[in-house]
Amino acid sequence: MNEKIALITGANKGIGLEIARQLGKQGMIVLVGARSLDKAEQAAAELQAEQFRAYPIKLDVTDQQDIRTAAERINTKYGKLDVLVNNAGIYVDHEGTDVDMMRRSFETNFFGAYALTISLLHLLKLSPAGRIVNQSSILGSVGTILTNEMYGRASVPAYTTSKAALNAWTAQLSIQLRDTPIKVNACHPGWVKTDMGGSGAFMEIEEGAETAVFLATLPGDGPTGGLFHKQETLPW
Repeated sequence: MNEKIALITGANKGIGLEIARQLGKQGMIVLVGARSLDKAEQAAAELQAEQFRAYPIKLDVTDQQDIRTAAERINTKYGKLDVLVNNAGIYVDHEGTDVDMMRRSFETNFFGAYALTISLLHLLKLSPAGRIVNQSSILGSVGTILTNEMYGRASVPAYTTSKAALNAWTAQLSIQLRDTPIKVNACHPGWVKTDMGGSGAFMEIEEGAETAVFLATLPGDGPTGGLFHKQETLPW
């Protein structure tokens, strides 16, 4: 199958939906992942109305059965996966500072992305040019939050540490896959006007999706093992 298949998690709204739209514009078949099948179907229908080949897939990244079912479905229908965008994420620091809040953040922002990627890695290896994009944040850059007044202004330990873990694993996975065509990168979308970013954010959703799309469509000589915003490399 020569057509490219892309799976985007948390794709029922916001940046995830826009990533699916922009990859669809490039001719990819996009699998729209969402925790609720109804939400996935609604988002896929929106993209289909725009003439994109988009299909819903129920995928709660904290649910191992959902992950297994998604992997089996992609294997059966397509036999490979070309692009995985681990976009699903949560920000719950405003809900308190207890251990449960920290665990919830890691379950989605780190362990969910990890478990899904490991389950799909055999399918990504069947692609001639597999791409893994981990939706991270500049707040996961330890060097940045300690030196930049804007990003170091607020203490959001669960979000920042879960994203820092995602960053570290991105680097590790790129090392593990260095002898394959697969490229693994993390991205900082910017401060975007989404439910998480709020109405006071600087960037529109279309712009916020650009970094993930750039990394999902890297050429063979493109980078791997980095953290990017647009085409700029950011410090870990």
